This record gives sequence, C-alpha cells and structure tokens, in this order.
Amino acid sequence: MTDNDHAVRSEAFFSLHHHLPRQSPGSDATTRRLLELAGPLPRRPRVLDLGCGPGRAALLLAAEAGAEVTAVDLHEPFLDELREAAGARGLGDRIRTVRADMADLSGPDFPDGSFDLVWAEGSAYIIGFDTALRDWKRLLAPGGSLVVSECVWTTDTPSAAARAFWEQQASLRPVAANTAAAVTAGYHVLGVRVQPDSDWDEYYIPLAERVETADPSAPGMAWALAATREELAMRREHGSEYGYACYVLRPADPRWTTRPETAADGAVVHTVNAAAFPTPDEARLVDELRGDPAAWLPGLGHVVLDGPDGDIAAYALLTRCRVGDAPALALAPVATTPDRQRQAAGQAVVRAALDAARLRGESLVLVLGHPEYHPRFGFVPASRYGIRPGFDVPDEAMMALVLDDSVPVPRGTIRYPAAFGV
Repeated sequence: MTDNDHAVRSEAFFSLHHHLPRQSPGSDATTRRLLELAGPLPRRPRVLDLGCGPGRAALLLAAEAGAEVTAVDLHEPFLDELREAAGARGLGDRIRTVRADMADLSGPDFPDGSFDLVWAEGSAYIIGFDTALRDWKRLLAPGGSLVVSECVWTTDTPSAAARAFWEQQASLRPVAANTAAAVTAGYHVLGVRVQPDSDWDEYYIPLAERVETADPSAPGMAWALAATREELAMRREHGSEYGYACYVLRPADPRWTTRPETAADGAVVHTVNAAAFPTPDEARLVDELRGDPAAWLPGLGHVVLDGPDGDIAAYALLTRCRVGDAPALALAPVATTPDRQRQAAGQAVVRAALDAARLRGESLVLVLGHPEYHPRFGFVPASRYGIRPGFDVPDEAMMALVLDDSVPVPRGTIRYPAAFGV
C-alpha cells in the first residue's frame, strides 16, 4: 500500500466517524467512575486528554471537575468539533485544543510535572500500553494520576477467530497482565474497571447506523465500511471474549522503597509494630498470624524502606479472612515508626500491599480503620455491600475495598482469623 493509499483510507475512516458521540467504547457514567477512583483533585485541576477525539470526556471533565483541559488529537476536524461544543456549553475558556502526536509530546505545551490528571480513553493502543506508561509518567505533577484504557482479553481461552482479528489490530493481554505491567512501571493501582457492554453500545449503535447511510463511492470508503462491518461482526459474535479495561494509576512515591517482607525481617517488623502502637498487641498479632497457615498469605506483608538500602520504616499486612464462606482479606496492622509518621510512608506501604493483592487475583479487602484515612485508598463503609462485623463498631469504621468489580461482592458476617480474638 502506498502512502497515498494509506492517507485516503485514513481520511475515509475518520470521515465515517465524524460527529459521532464517541470514538471508542465509553459512557459518561464510566468517565465519572474513573474520575472518582482518581481521588481528590485540586480545585481547578490541570488535565491532559490524549487522543481526545471530539472531546466527550474533555467536556465532562471541564464541566463537572472544573478542570482546565488540554485536549490533544492529530485529526483537526475532531478538534474543530470539540471547540464548537465547548463554546456552545460555555466551556471555551476551560478547554484548549492542541494538534499533536501523543507519541511525541515534546515542546512547551507538555512540560514535565504539569498535569494533575493525564486521561486517555481508547487511545493508548496507538503507541502501546507499556509505552504510554513509560512516556506519560513524566507529565504528572506530584500526586497526579494517569487514567488509561486498553483492550484486553476477558477470557482465558479466546477463540481462534478473535485472536486472528486482534492480531491485525493490537496485542491484547488479560486484565491482570496490564495491572502487573503498571506496577512494574512504577505505579500504584488505584482502581481497575472493565467497561460494561452498555459502553460498547454507546459507540457501536451510532456507528452501525452511520455504516448504513455512508456513501461507499467516496474515496477509500469501501475499505472503511468493510473494516467497520468486520469489527461490528466480531463484537457481535465474540464480544464476550474481549473488552476495554480502564486503569487508574498513580506513580509510586519516590521517597520510599517498598518490597514484600522476608523471613529475615521478622524481628525488625516486630520492633516496628511495637514502636508504632501504645501496646505490644499488634506486634504479637503479626507473630500469631505468621504462624497460622489458614490466615498467612506469603507476599502480602509489605515493608517500606528508608531509602533503597535503608531501615524498615513502615509495615502493612493483609491476611485471609472470610465474609460468610467467601474469601476476603483483612488489612491489619499498618505501622509506621514514630520518626517517619506523617511523611506518607504508611500510604506507600498500604498501596504496595494492595497492589500485591490485585496481582494475586484477590477481589475484596476489609479494614477496621479511620474513616478519615482509609477512604483515600478507595475504602467505603462495608455496610454498603451488606458486609458486617461480628462485634459492635461504628458503621463508618468498618470499611471495604473492592479490587475486582467483575466478581460478585459477598454479603454476610466477617470471620477473622483466631489471632484477632473476635
């Protein structure tokens, strides 16, 4: 195919998508949920929307989060649509469009550390998920988050037809493989959401209607229509095998080094817990849990080091508990040495432990904690899910975090390991 043929086909493809509500699967509800998972933002957050298309997400972020949005796309007609829509909604002063290649975000529009939120729905595949993780991290301000979606396998055994189709488009991985790639790239995972089928309907129903009315005689349009019909048929026949997963990520705090605890750490971990609490009960709790094979899960006790080769400054432990008969995890204790408290060491070690739980395929974490501290990790009152402790505590103190919302959340009473004494 010549460069001219490629350009004609690309223009036909874009023409087929002009003035559609979306350029990839999505919904306003999903955008709002991802925004919620990203956590608290500054009063007027700086957002970079990459591969924005006609800007459905950019408009919502500007209107509902009060964001100053820099919206980036290579296709100028999409940016024209966004500018028109922003002006009509009174958001013209909050959305700035930039025609640029997301693979080359150089120059004065994209300085290091300049955005509180980098947003990429349905576009990272253009440069590759791993490349996006690597190249876009520098753009985030301290405490900033990356929201990125990627097409993934949602079955362990995709059909030959689905594999053959996607091998022409992109290299798909399971949800967990991308989660692991994000952790390896130096991020904490704040949340993962597989988009529901209704998100695909919002994209494909208008696109299918457009296919029926498009002029096949326009240059390159016969190819664009054939490719789109193949895509629609693939979704119709094999849609249960793949989907879009959205990842909400935050770079790990560079001040702290985290790792799983080792057998050699036992005595130091005991000392850290004894120093962090007014009684030795938590230190003894860890020792007893370590000796309970039904509760102890190797790799789910994590430490924070005061520098790459420094002393242990904080500790967090996840052990097996149950809700009714369903497996869950209990977060306890979380301990920081007195000289390192209020420096985010505790946050770093909790996020590392939660990342490890996600990579194990765990779906639910419970904590009896502080209602002003633990919600920063995504915890909400467990009662929202019909989960309750077997003892009296304030409702807002018994909290739950769903790590995998594709797994039904169990209802019932929490059953702790015997070491907890409850």
